[in-house]
Amino acid sequence: MVSYNKRTLNNQRRGMKLLTQKLRQQIPLLYEQEGKRGKVVAYIKYFCPTSTWIWYACEFDGEDIFFGLVDGHCKELGYFSLAELEEITGPMGYPIERDLYFKPITLEEIAPELFEDLEEGGES
Repeated sequence: MVSYNKRTLNNQRRGMKLLTQKLRQQIPLLYEQEGKRGKVVAYIKYFCPTSTWIWYACEFDGEDIFFGLVDGHCKELGYFSLAELEEITGPMGYPIERDLYFKPITLEEIAPELFEDLEEGGES
């Protein structure tokens, strides 16, 4: 009997790699965009096809950890794991997918409300 882990099964179901070599070369390393605030660029968009959750990857540590914008119950900046994205499934059992047509975009274009205070002279 062959045993598969959840990551292997999800990779087969989704029919794509969440992180290709080309994307690995394009996405900046962690902290390379530090201090840019809303001008930080998101290079990859992941989503759950059966929910409203979206992960925008801006930086990568080269192994497993991304920094970016997570739009779930609310929008927030933070860290998330490639391994977790590969393993989790949403409602109805569908795995997380990568938006194949996503073009890099700044965070202030995705979530301007997160950066309004900064434009008006608020605290950083």
